[in-house]
Amino acid sequence: MGCGRVGASLARALERRGHSVAVIDQDPDAFRRLGPDFHGRTVKGIGFDRKVLVAAGIKEADGFAAVSSGDNSNILAARVVRETYGVHNVVARIYDQGRAEVYERLGVPSVATVRWASDQVLRRLLPEGSEPQWRDPSGQVRLIQLGAHDEWVGHRITAIEGALGARIPFLSRFGQGLIPHEDTLLQDGDMLYIAVANEEVPRIEGLLANPPIRA
Repeated sequence: MGCGRVGASLARALERRGHSVAVIDQDPDAFRRLGPDFHGRTVKGIGFDRKVLVAAGIKEADGFAAVSSGDNSNILAARVVRETYGVHNVVARIYDQGRAEVYERLGVPSVATVRWASDQVLRRLLPEGSEPQWRDPSGQVRLIQLGAHDEWVGHRITAIEGALGARIPFLSRFGQGLIPHEDTLLQDGDMLYIAVANEEVPRIEGLLANPPIRA
């Protein structure tokens, strides 16, 4: 939702990566920012209107980004999408840092800094590690951000490291960074930051996307 500079950049980036994209905006002229090579769907309307969301394909959506210019619209749209259509992979762009932190604690991931908004939204929509948070100068090692299958919740971070064969130097919980200790347990909504060699990324993604392997 939102076809300003951030929304248009995000839509094009997702499409380049092979995803099907629908863009909602009240101003049809805004869709010009997508350029002639954009092949996704464009829907004129208010992004928290249910008819508009359905026309955009929300019932089949795997993710939703609310990146319009209004905090209230973004927050409302994000909540409608999560609570009405059950799309959990949702992120809202919020200009007010204080409000962003509040909604992060309420379970609505948010991005508040304009300069890196598109990049951060993209990472949250694509949590499979395809967009590294950091890469070493040689390009051989990266730091990736991943969520975990619900059945990993309650496991010790040290046990998860053992299962993955990779280090988890820190995690994000309620919008705050946390360095795990020996007794730290994974909680619902945590995002793991994992240091991994490039060739190991698909294996790590596959392990965390599925329930833990029982011994």
